Amino acid sequence: MRLGLALGYWGRGPDPGHVALAREAERLGYHSVWTAESWGSDAFTPLTWIAARTSTIRLGTAVAQMAARSPATTAMHALTLDHLSGGRMLLGLGLSGPQVVEGWYGRPFPKSPLTATREYVDVVRRVLRRDAPVALDGQYHSLPYRGADGTGLGKALKSITHPRRPDLPVLLGAEGPKNIAQTARIADGWLPLYWSPRRAGMYREPLSDAPEGFLVAPMARVKVCADVAEGLLPVKAMLGFYIGGMGHARRNFHADLMARMGYEEEARRVRELFLAGRREEAVAAVPDAFADEISLVGPRERVAERLEAWREGPVTDLLALSPDPHSLRVLAELNT
Repeated sequence: MRLGLALGYWGRGPDPGHVALAREAERLGYHSVWTAESWGSDAFTPLTWIAARTSTIRLGTAVAQMAARSPATTAMHALTLDHLSGGRMLLGLGLSGPQVVEGWYGRPFPKSPLTATREYVDVVRRVLRRDAPVALDGQYHSLPYRGADGTGLGKALKSITHPRRPDLPVLLGAEGPKNIAQTARIADGWLPLYWSPRRAGMYREPLSDAPEGFLVAPMARVKVCADVAEGLLPVKAMLGFYIGGMGHARRNFHADLMARMGYEEEARRVRELFLAGRREEAVAAVPDAFADEISLVGPRERVAERLEAWREGPVTDLLALSPDPHSLRVLAELNT
């Protein structure tokens, strides 16, 4: 199982320690470093900054939001950074949810998310292959554009720039069983949310069509510390926000996933408290057991014991959410 460093997206501003952390991860032998985006900082610019200050570590987006860019634009970002980094790019994509897609990007959330995702990946693949002008008569993505408000003058084009790797890896963030099954068919890897080694069996069927070499790369909070409860507080804060606030009361994919993992009543309570403005209570209502099973937190011996369960399943890459160089170092030592 390879190790990656997950940096996430910025909060109020850039974290001045991210480049140093990425360089330390590279020194420790980590395979990859990953950035994200939500409705603030973008994923590609910080990754380019890191690329310029590292030499071997792979560079991934986990995830770049599909609504933020047309698929051709995303392919341009990926092929550009792949060239500049010497072939280190890993393109992780995600659909996001209706509140962000419609509220931030001003686009309609697709009525058929599976179709929209499939078409998006298809265009990205065609751009990177560069074996013919990119033409697709899709439900959500058409190249050339064929809408009634167009000029009708669009022309199918090939990228001027020759991609460094036509097979640049594409990974997808997916949560529902059908979405995961499609990911196994059309992508090179899956970026799971809230991965629990205890519940790997719930993904056996959706991943049954995954080809050899398919990547499974979940994120997990990693913190080597004496007090487990204290170490889990950032996990509970994250879960409280995502389950309570990252989605509409009627449609929240994160809460749905927590429910499928056996915490339906707890997810409902977290959402109720968060939406009522009682955010501290919402965080406190996140079960310690749930936060713990998707994390690696505690003394070195506890982390070492629990790490074995991560190795036994289908995970190929563990992406550590850890702003702590000491925890990164211990994880690298334990994973040898």
